[in-house]
Amino acid sequence: YEFHAITTPKTTDVIGVDLGVKTLATLSDGKVFEGVKSYHKFEAKLSRLQYLNRHKEVGSANWKKAQLKIAKLHGRIANIRHDALHKLTTYLAKNHGTVSIEDLNVSGMLANHKLAKSIADQAFYEFRRQLEYKCQWYGSELVVVDRFFPSSKTCSNCGHVQDMPLNLRTYNCSDCGLSIDRDLNASINLRNAVGSTVNACA
Repeated sequence: YEFHAITTPKTTDVIGVDLGVKTLATLSDGKVFEGVKSYHKFEAKLSRLQYLNRHKEVGSANWKKAQLKIAKLHGRIANIRHDALHKLTTYLAKNHGTVSIEDLNVSGMLANHKLAKSIADQAFYEFRRQLEYKCQWYGSELVVVDRFFPSSKTCSNCGHVQDMPLNLRTYNCSDCGLSIDRDLNASINLRNAVGSTVNACA
């Protein structure tokens, strides 16, 4: 089988994409894709089903019935998440010549229990997998910026670097005075990083 890319007209040459916990993705042009909090939305229902099932005899008819309900709920959650990722990755690959993302240390982030659920729900691994093959399919280039590039700590206006704890949602530059949403600031830095501290996966 010979692969043929379907090259589509691009509305933007380069777009930076910051994957977040509060939102699924913030783009360097200001567009925001809200995260599908599917796991959290159904978490109470899932916990209740698992709680009610804990005393049921394993293998009994009632246990099997409860297990089926739990499996269906997990499937529903996965489908919602999968659909959201497909829409986002298709939009990025189809409309942009170059897509720049950060090489996130997801394993390290999952070690932070406060972030683990949100990161699992956003499915960052699946996002990158889909984006890689769709960029090839639509004739775009995927650029993966080194994970040590301080996209969140760097001022997108003057290049000043300062600490940015996760609880701070606005980047207020102590050098030039820029005040900007932290995710938008990071996505602009990822866009501007193309051609410098990057690894390309074309």
